Amino acid sequence: MKASELREKNLPELNKELISLLKAHFGLRMQLATQQLSNTKQLKIIQRDIARVKTVITQKSNNHD
Repeated sequence: MKASELREKNLPELNKELISLLKAHFGLRMQLATQQLSNTKQLKIIQRDIARVKTVITQKSNNHD
């Protein structure tokens, strides 16, 4: 997911995206804990996507003040 794609979305869409990424991150962490996760790189990718979404949310909320 690219930051430019995220900037096109509005705040409610970004919050939905954040919730779905957090759920996916939780699922991957559980798979890692039970040693069912074969591709550990997915965890890092999801973490970076979460950071991107949070950054765009912060930028958009600061611009509306």
